Amino acid sequence: MTTVPIPPNTPEVRVPRLVGLMAVDARETARAHGVLLAAPDRPDFSRTVADHVVRQYPPPGAGVPRGAVVTVWFDAGEGGGGSGVREPRRPDVPHGGMRREPAAEEEPRVMSLLGLG
Repeated sequence: MTTVPIPPNTPEVRVPRLVGLMAVDARETARAHGVLLAAPDRPDFSRTVADHVVRQYPPPGAGVPRGAVVTVWFDAGEGGGGSGVREPRRPDVPHGGMRREPAAEEEPRVMSLLGLG
């Protein structure tokens, strides 16, 4: 990706698209566009290299003052806080299988078979 540095005297700059970039590339792109980055989910952001940006605010293309802070969030990575199994689960069939209720005309016969009537 080629970036063109914004002249330092430009009062307003456009927020670059950072989603999908690795942390190291996001920092470089932000610097070239005249904005700063903050990552509330990464206290060690300055040392983060390979994690990918999954969300940003303000959105790409928004006009902001030069030096404004753009907040970025990163993916959780391997085993880092996912929300559990995402494969579809089928409900277990109850033991004994499916049963149907007897129709009203069968009820006396069923009751006598069970010794209840």
